[in-house]
Amino acid sequence: MSVVDYAVIVVYLAGMLAMGWWGMRRSTTAGDFLVAGRRLGPALYSGTMAAIVLGGASTIGGVGLGYRYGLSGAWMVFTIGLGLLALSVFFSARISRLRVYTVSQMLDLRYGGTSGVISGVVMWAYTLMLAVTSTIAYATIFDVVFGLDRALAILIGGAIVVCYSTLGGMWSITLTDMVQFVVKTVGVLLVLLPVAVIKAGGFAAMRDELPGGYFSPTSIGAQTVFTYVLVYSFGMLIGQDIWQRVFTARDDRTARLGGTAAGTYCLLYAIGGAAIGTAARVLYPDLGSPDDAFATIVRDTLPLGLKGLVLAAALSAVMSTSSGALIACATVARNDIWNRLRGGGAPGGEAHEADEVRGNRLFILLMGAAVIAVALSLDDVVQALTLAYDLLVGGLLVPVLGGLLWRRGTGAGALAAIITGGATVLALIGWLGIMANEPILYGLLASLTAYVVVSLATERTDAAVLETWQRRLAGEGSPV
Repeated sequence: MSVVDYAVIVVYLAGMLAMGWWGMRRSTTAGDFLVAGRRLGPALYSGTMAAIVLGGASTIGGVGLGYRYGLSGAWMVFTIGLGLLALSVFFSARISRLRVYTVSQMLDLRYGGTSGVISGVVMWAYTLMLAVTSTIAYATIFDVVFGLDRALAILIGGAIVVCYSTLGGMWSITLTDMVQFVVKTVGVLLVLLPVAVIKAGGFAAMRDELPGGYFSPTSIGAQTVFTYVLVYSFGMLIGQDIWQRVFTARDDRTARLGGTAAGTYCLLYAIGGAAIGTAARVLYPDLGSPDDAFATIVRDTLPLGLKGLVLAAALSAVMSTSSGALIACATVARNDIWNRLRGGGAPGGEAHEADEVRGNRLFILLMGAAVIAVALSLDDVVQALTLAYDLLVGGLLVPVLGGLLWRRGTGAGALAAIITGGATVLALIGWLGIMANEPILYGLLASLTAYVVVSLATERTDAAVLETWQRRLAGEGSPV
């Protein structure tokens, strides 16, 4: 690493903090702090949406999967892109019209307030683990950049994200994510990808060097691809971190078109990451861990200045997801758990907006400390991400999509689905391990069965609740 490379990274990190300070001046209400005032246009919306879904696991983990499986390692990130496309085309406009702050508030609106705390706990666990996956990734990057040990790297990287997220909330995160999106695109797709492939001798030489399975789209295994679809594609439909970005769109068209552009970008990013990992396999066939592939190829192949840019791009990927997941975690912890347990209202119900913003800042600090503590105890980004999505999809997919698509679904059915699905996932993870395919599959089946059976066995949702729900879906009524 040269002085120029260090300078690029330090300037980038300082810029993130400066944007946090600038965003603080715009965050004067709960709406500004949590959803950027619901005012983002297509350019900002699409860039920030792509930034949040493509984090440390998608970049470092995606390259690692390419190192291990070849081009079929793209499937994890590819299914994230497919899920974002489905959300944008089929659901984003309806979600945006609800004008809530959390997924649990949507469930309350649809079912009449019967499952808020439990759904909030499931969503909190998901967003916490999602933030942890990106925080873990700091260790790999800072080790290459500054030679820091793992714990210190996590503390420094986590502190920077917590600082700018606490200062300006979603406004700061939006601004930093847009910069991170540009840096990530240039650093990973326009610099590292072509350099890695050229250093490996081009695709023809890579084919000669590696087994044929490295260039098969299915070598990772059909069952694994199916599990990725269940976990990541469906996870994109219901994640608080994703919905909170949908809430920032200024209108239906922005949410639909901007999200479609972001989803398409994810598909390209998936292929690029897998190709970089495949090239790394040719250049470094005996790495101790696949997750080391990204940092190693950056360190050994890039020239002066570009090395700093690409490592800044990796930090961009990590920080964008980490900050988005952190504010989602804090929003859920405060509004879906703390406020409900103490009998408080939704955002905007307190006497002063300034108090509301201060409260949200405090919860970001508290959740940031929790994220850093958990990250210090884990070391596998893909395992942590899998655990997060298994909990989310197994517990909440059925009641959320059921509420949007099936009028007969009831609050009792939703509560049964959350408890049954979540418990099944956790039990099977404890028995078979985090990376097993069975927990999410059987968790979803259990959740769906409980939802349908209990909904049909209980009284229909009150007509007044359904009428309010339909009015909100149509964009009528007062926002929460």
